[in-house]
Amino acid sequence: MPPTWALVIALGCLFGALVFWAYIAVHILAPVPRPPRRSEKQYTTILPEGDRSDVRELPCWFDKWDAEKKVAKKNPNSGKTPPQTPIEPAELFMSVVVPAYNEEERLTGMLEEAVDYLQSEYGNANELEREADTGRVKRKGWEIVLVSDGSTDRTVDKALDFAREHQLSLHKTPRSGPWAKNLKHEDNIPHGSIRVVQLEVNRGKGGAVTHGMRHVRGQYVVFADADGASRFTDLGKLVEGCQSVEDKEGRGVAIGSRAHLVGSEAVVKRSKLRNFLMHSFHLLLRFMTPPATASIKDTQCGFKLFSRPSLPYIIPYMHSEGWIFDVEMLMLAESAAIPMTEVAIGWKEVMGSKLNVIWDSLGMAWGLAILRAAWMLGVYTRD
Repeated sequence: MPPTWALVIALGCLFGALVFWAYIAVHILAPVPRPPRRSEKQYTTILPEGDRSDVRELPCWFDKWDAEKKVAKKNPNSGKTPPQTPIEPAELFMSVVVPAYNEEERLTGMLEEAVDYLQSEYGNANELEREADTGRVKRKGWEIVLVSDGSTDRTVDKALDFAREHQLSLHKTPRSGPWAKNLKHEDNIPHGSIRVVQLEVNRGKGGAVTHGMRHVRGQYVVFADADGASRFTDLGKLVEGCQSVEDKEGRGVAIGSRAHLVGSEAVVKRSKLRNFLMHSFHLLLRFMTPPATASIKDTQCGFKLFSRPSLPYIIPYMHSEGWIFDVEMLMLAESAAIPMTEVAIGWKEVMGSKLNVIWDSLGMAWGLAILRAAWMLGVYTRD
């Protein structure tokens, strides 16, 4: 038998080799998001007279923040240390990012419910409201940034047609959504409040959401699925939840949750396979994510709200462009000590889902493993 010290050295070398090759493998497999193309940093909207606008430059808080961060790195004595470089102020109260891939059939119903709530709750951007209890001035206004993720159908046309109708006519014939029937919009929506961004090539839901969130102007930002499965009127509950946990910098995240629906008819009617995969994925999350993220009962609901000051700690460091991107957002928020809260919302199954239950579930598990390994081994950093 070789001496003990030789065995220890051999085992140490073997462990080091395993770590080295694991790092190399993760480095190769870890997703790297592609940079946006020129056309993807532009948008189309409807003009006051009802014509479709030419493409316009999207405002981008991210580009300005990134430039200031690089300057601060070169000049450490500037007094601004990344990522604390401040983000530019909000122009309105609420931004809604809607990722959409071939959603011409389901999109209109979701937009009906969204604009009905947004217009009645937040009004026009040029209005201000003073809070009765604090006396603070609260900015109003809203926008919808619809990101067409390489759609090949009429998703873009449907969105712009919807915007035209709701800007010009006081006698609209609304299409019922999953939650609301026979909505009656009493006011025209502000022109330019619905902006459509077209990605040249499909990137995945995570890529579309991240891209949209780089260009929002709101004090609060929520992303919502185009199918309208989440009850949009619960947005107010998310805002209240976020405000209740915000830190002194105004950072906070509110996570729409369907956990309270487990055992309800909406979940029981799902196939046994889908429910099995759902519970298996939740168990995997509990073991593979840090404590605050692991404690969240529903990480995958497509209805999450972020305060504007939290964005520079999350969006610039996103890598996942697939279904698992929600988990990366939450892990990034946790690593930056951003307060998070889970808020129960209404949700129902909507036909037409593009999720392949088996393959996408396996892909999410694989993506989570690679994602966690990349952050733990230092492949991903906050540099």
